[in-house]
Amino acid sequence: MIQATEIRPGTLIIFEKGLWRAMTVQHITPGNWRGMVQVKMRNIQTGSQTEHRFGSGDKVEKASLETHEMEYLYSDSQGHHFMNNESYEQLTLAEDVIGESMKYLLPNTTIEVDFYEGNPVGIELPTIVTLKVVDTQPSMKGATASASYKPARMETGLEVNVPQFIQVGDVLNIDTRDNSYIERA
Repeated sequence: MIQATEIRPGTLIIFEKGLWRAMTVQHITPGNWRGMVQVKMRNIQTGSQTEHRFGSGDKVEKASLETHEMEYLYSDSQGHHFMNNESYEQLTLAEDVIGESMKYLLPNTTIEVDFYEGNPVGIELPTIVTLKVVDTQPSMKGATASASYKPARMETGLEVNVPQFIQVGDVLNIDTRDNSYIERA
């Protein structure tokens, strides 16, 4: 059990006998009332969404997950295929389990897959991924005087704001937590 104030986006909780992932969390402290935590969450099994307001003193059951290190192999019409690095078993994950995380994955990338009661419910990306720039605007003359950024499309389709000196073909380190450029690899 955790305090409602400890819920963060991405946290998996058990609520009304279902497994829910917190999508947005807002702490509300209205004047002389007690604090509240407004949580928008999605049911992992059904995909339905709801909002619930917890009191700041409420206890919430955090789901205990089992994690396995897996390697991303490829994607096709049936889903995204991964291989367990210990048992070499292959697993196919649906789009709703992975979501926007596919924009960070290249074949042979190792990630952590979360399982709840034997079923895959989500993935944990590495903090930094290395991707190649496939499309960006040419650099502007004199852009070194100020820190200006331009959009760049990576080989996975991910859009990232990068400094002006970055060109097509450069390989970059990208932070998966906030989708930001770190440095050239």
